[in-house]
Amino acid sequence: MDMMTKIVYLMLVFLLMLMVYFGADSHKQAIAYENQTTQLVSHQGAQEQAKRQLSKLAKSILGGLYEDTDKVTLDTIKAKQVYAMTEAKKAMYFFMFVLLLVLVSYFFISLRSFTIFASLSAIITLIFGLMTPILMVTIHKEVEYLGDIVLSFESKGIIGSIAKLWDGGDIVVALVILLFSVLVPIVKILSLLFVSIFIESKFAHAIVKFFKMIGKWSMVDVFVVAVFLVYLTANKGDVSRAEVEVGLYFFLAYVIVSMLVSLSADKMLHRLKA
Repeated sequence: MDMMTKIVYLMLVFLLMLMVYFGADSHKQAIAYENQTTQLVSHQGAQEQAKRQLSKLAKSILGGLYEDTDKVTLDTIKAKQVYAMTEAKKAMYFFMFVLLLVLVSYFFISLRSFTIFASLSAIITLIFGLMTPILMVTIHKEVEYLGDIVLSFESKGIIGSIAKLWDGGDIVVALVILLFSVLVPIVKILSLLFVSIFIESKFAHAIVKFFKMIGKWSMVDVFVVAVFLVYLTANKGDVSRAEVEVGLYFFLAYVIVSMLVSLSADKMLHRLKA
């Protein structure tokens, strides 16, 4: 191994560490956004809105003599909420940029080395895709004299959605999503990593062929169905608002990277046979 190759490998290890850092930061800020939104929603119930209307009435009568502390509190929470989401997206963008740099290494290292590093990057991406919230659903209703009343609020990730379906009695659906959105991706990427490390194994080609066969539908289609199920299993109200969160982008990135790893492993095995 020459010096240049060693430098490239060290850079790739550093890039993987950066992925963990930015992914953890994005996850942290996404959770902070979820917490700030929860606080905000707690101020938007019927009682809170009634108090707010009384405060507006008092302010209109007393003018500058009345200090609306509730508005100050809400403005503070909203500012923190916006900051958390901005930082979560910023860290996610940095994560994706670093991931792209790892994938570009395809042109500078051996196919086997690329498959190993791409598999590791896919594992990191999958972990944050499973941990980070993917969808926030708010159910609210316009009430005369009170304004917009929040009836319910939920922020869901893949694992949380499976738990909700299970607790709601949709056990079969929960198991299907668990299988194809969690277990299959984990087994798939670990198997491809095994293939790239133990390329001489007689099971290597069979593993790649198997995951190429099921990967065409087990990843994208089932995940899209999972997202819609998350939305449909929310409590119903007069008005609903669904907001996509950064976890969705992590998981979709994993889907793309895992496909590239499958192609890379397949190509690697074909070269070995040739």
